[in-house]
Amino acid sequence: MLAALAVTLFAGFVKGAVGFAMPLIMISAFSAFLPPEVALAGLILPTLITNLSQAFRQGIAPARATAWAFRRFLIGTVVFIAIAAQFFDQIPRVAYLLLLGVPVTAFAALQLAGVPLALRLEHRNRAEWGLGVIGGLYGGVSGIWGPPLLVYLLSIDAPKLEAIRAQGVVFLIGAVALLAAHLTTGLANAQTLAFSAALVVPAQIGMVLGYRLQDRLPQARFRRWTQALLVVTGLNLVVQALMT
Repeated sequence: MLAALAVTLFAGFVKGAVGFAMPLIMISAFSAFLPPEVALAGLILPTLITNLSQAFRQGIAPARATAWAFRRFLIGTVVFIAIAAQFFDQIPRVAYLLLLGVPVTAFAALQLAGVPLALRLEHRNRAEWGLGVIGGLYGGVSGIWGPPLLVYLLSIDAPKLEAIRAQGVVFLIGAVALLAAHLTTGLANAQTLAFSAALVVPAQIGMVLGYRLQDRLPQARFRRWTQALLVVTGLNLVVQALMT
């Protein structure tokens, strides 16, 4: 329990600073000492509460505008989280770890190296639908649907505040969908949700500390940190797959 609390505190701090990576950090670390179903259930409530804070940090009106702007991604994510969650225990773990980790690492590493990978404006709608579907498929089975959104935000060069708010809105609605989906699968039950609820406080404390760092980050540095963290998380997924 102490290890889980410490991991969640750190994950909350990282999320507060750059807007994402909480589920990635939690599921990666939890997998070392918890059963897969408990690890996934444990991140559900901390993810839900911290994304509520992140989405509405600038107020209700900006959050509503962001939800409308990213509606295609949201619809794709929510629908396919519900579908994919039904197959949580039937998809080989190594398969989805590699299929997510390799392309995310390659994309972020190329961006760090200065290779332009921006999506063409006329293709943004299709890219948003496609990446939303991919995010939902991974989210339903692993609790991780952030990397496809980060790829999209980096591609369109979204400003820092918009990018962080967009992550909060998309992740919040996705977290609600994940909870609802796993209430039906039975993975989210009284025992696992009690464990998840115990992690909400350290997650929110970490978020508050991370916000202080986020407010000091200029746009260029924020973008570089996001790219670097995507490389690290992508590599971590690949390493997990190879060790499975």
